[in-house]
Amino acid sequence: MKRRSWKNAQPSSIRQAMEWSLEFAKERHNLGVERIAERMGQANHWALYKWISEGRMPAVLIPAFEHACGIALVSRWLASTSGKLLIDIPSGRTCSAQDVNELQAVLNTTIGSVIAFYQGQADAADTLAALQSGLTSLAWHRANVQQHANPQLDLGEQA
Repeated sequence: MKRRSWKNAQPSSIRQAMEWSLEFAKERHNLGVERIAERMGQANHWALYKWISEGRMPAVLIPAFEHACGIALVSRWLASTSGKLLIDIPSGRTCSAQDVNELQAVLNTTIGSVIAFYQGQADAADTLAALQSGLTSLAWHRANVQQHANPQLDLGEQA
């Protein structure tokens, strides 16, 4: 089974965003629904199961859910449904060759999806997800180049 590229994952529905968030939490942090509900401050993990099965969650709990899972897929989906692009705020760090190679791979995949769509070999949802991923990657690098002159301190990592 091919591993999902979480950095470029673009869910097509809120339910898929919630399911993928759980999948990410399980894969990367070994967290189940019970632990995620606990980290969200929810005493009843059955409510979380219900919200996921219905694809509905109180909006005030979305940040806690995403923080507990470690990925902002619900926010990413919400932004895309409003025609907005959600990107992580870059720190102005120097990019490595791997970062540039990842950008090139994302853009190649995006162009391939567009070509396949216009040839009738791909559906609109997959093509839109690929375009969203490509635009997000480009926007991040654009902002990173802008920020490069004034880099931010990386307070998230400690030696």
